[in-house]
Order: sequence, then structure tokens, then C-alpha cells
Amino acid sequence: MKHTISVLVENKFGALNRVAAMFSARGFNLESIAIGETEDPGISRMTIVTRGDDKIIGQIVKQLNRLIDTLKVVDLTDALKIERELALISIGYHKSNRSEIISLCEIFKANVIDITPKAITVEIVGTPDKIESAIKIFLPFGIREIARSGVVALSRNEPVIVKTSKETNGTLTT
Repeated sequence: MKHTISVLVENKFGALNRVAAMFSARGFNLESIAIGETEDPGISRMTIVTRGDDKIIGQIVKQLNRLIDTLKVVDLTDALKIERELALISIGYHKSNRSEIISLCEIFKANVIDITPKAITVEIVGTPDKIESAIKIFLPFGIREIARSGVVALSRNEPVIVKTSKETNGTLTT
């Protein structure tokens, strides 16, 4: 089963490397990972998508919590959440099918961001399922290249407030 895990880490050199190394050392697969600063420049949010049964996911969560820079780990899989992904898709085209490709872009609310004599590049933002559907629709036209951002997600419940300071020695306060 696919799981989406949100990890708040201290925004320090090597935090991403430690997470990737932990996955690699234990043979866990990362389907996607996206990371960026939060509203607090000292904290970054990683959104990790991985697969595994409850036992494996439990191990992943425990191992993530043990990493030095980790502040909070939340498995968002069964939670109410908002998730989005960005995909750039370069599609081969001919004059005869260009208007059909552009019509499909409108259906998926995709933006045409570049046109060359041989390819149309579109930007699609949405759920991973929407991205997968668009890819399947564009396949017959000849996809030349795809770049995907990976999933970013937030819980729809109350946000987790994390305060770190020298006074709290990096402990969580909510």
C-alpha cells in the first residue's frame, strides 16, 4: 500500500541526505520525496511517498523519528489531507493533432508553457491520480519527456506547530 509521510526536520545541512541514507540502508523504497522550507525558515517539511505494509511503515516512522534533525513525523495516508504534484510533460505533435492536444490540456486544466516545431510542453498541477490520468491520455501522442515534482501534502486537520529554541533544546511544543 502507498503511504504519504510528512516529516518536519531542522533546516540544516545534511538532513535530506540522512533521510535518503536511512531509506537506502534499510532497503526501503522512496517513490517520491519533496522538501522545502516551512513558514519557519529554520524548519523544512519533507513529504515522502513510499510503499509497504503496516509493519514496514511502522519501522520507517520509527527510524525517521530517530534521526538527529527530525522534529515530527506524521503518516498522512489515512488522514484528511490536501496533496498536489507538479508535472512537466513534453509531447510530440504534428499540425494535424496540435488542436486535440491543446483541447486535452483544457480538460486537465494544464498550461501550455512551451511550443517548439516538434513538441508542446505542458504543466499540470493536481493529485497524483490526475497526473497519472493525463500521462495515459497523452501517451498515444508520443511523450518525449516527463519531469515530476513529487507529492507535497498537508493535513486538513489543525496544523502542527513546532517551536524550537535553545530554551527547549529542540523539543516539540504544540
